[in-house]
Amino acid sequence: MAVHLIVGAGMVGSTTARLLAERGEQVRIVSRSGRGPAHPRVERIAADATDADRLSELGQGTAAIYNCLNPAYHRWLTDWPPMATALLTAAERAGAPLVIAGCLYGYGEVTGPMTEQNPLAATHPKLKMRADMWRDAYAAQRAGRIRAVTEVRGSDYLQAQSIFSFFLGKPLLAGRRAVVPAPLDVPHTWTSINDMAAMLVTAATEQRAWNRAWHAPSNAPLTIRQLATRFTAANGAPAPKLATVPRPILRAIRPLIPMLREFRTTAYQFERPFVMDSRAATSTFDLRPQPIDEALRETAALLGQGSAPEAAVSRQAG
Repeated sequence: MAVHLIVGAGMVGSTTARLLAERGEQVRIVSRSGRGPAHPRVERIAADATDADRLSELGQGTAAIYNCLNPAYHRWLTDWPPMATALLTAAERAGAPLVIAGCLYGYGEVTGPMTEQNPLAATHPKLKMRADMWRDAYAAQRAGRIRAVTEVRGSDYLQAQSIFSFFLGKPLLAGRRAVVPAPLDVPHTWTSINDMAAMLVTAATEQRAWNRAWHAPSNAPLTIRQLATRFTAANGAPAPKLATVPRPILRAIRPLIPMLREFRTTAYQFERPFVMDSRAATSTFDLRPQPIDEALRETAALLGQGSAPEAAVSRQAG
């Protein structure tokens, strides 16, 4: 049985590894520390994600190589290029399909629901970088350098790495007021980590998914206020008390808080509707998103363990 090589042991990589293992597949998961889910079919390996030779060695004979990395957002411009290059090199040398856990940054500021046919029109250096990563990988496939490439794009994760898990989850569970650096009543798509993992596995194992991008199956958009209401109801917490950080205060404190400094780049995603259309994936592969209340109960459990806020420090916001 071929092995699946997952590079990156954050929530996306670890959830994907568990899903594959539960399906009976063998998995190698790579991280700098050698961490990852404990499962008899999962081999945890410590390696540098910029080491193309080591990744190429680990990728030999694999069914697919998954790029589930997510460097700290403030380090994207320095950390992503060598990692992306190493993954491309490993896929080329191993002759394995490359599956990328992507996001919606590459579209830039949009009007109307996003589909996979939207142009990758981002111009901000960090946003454009994600678009360029896909363009480079797709060009390598078209040139015959790599066997196949697929990118799965998700929006803000419910269980971790999002404005919701960082600013709202714990205060709402405790019955306290949650203060958010964004408007409360703008529709926004939220993606379950489990649906991202399911689509990554589908993209790796279904040849009809290769050589294009797919949006991870996601539920209908909800405003922050609607999501907070569903979250408290699903977890038996008091009705949510919410407030938005006034703009003058936000401007004053932004330099003091790294996440808020970075949030300025993607604030547009919350200031007007940010809606992802995932019907291509759901109709093609008969996938359905995890029920929203189930995902929100899982979110609360992770918050209780301290997992989601920790992951949110290096967030991937859509």
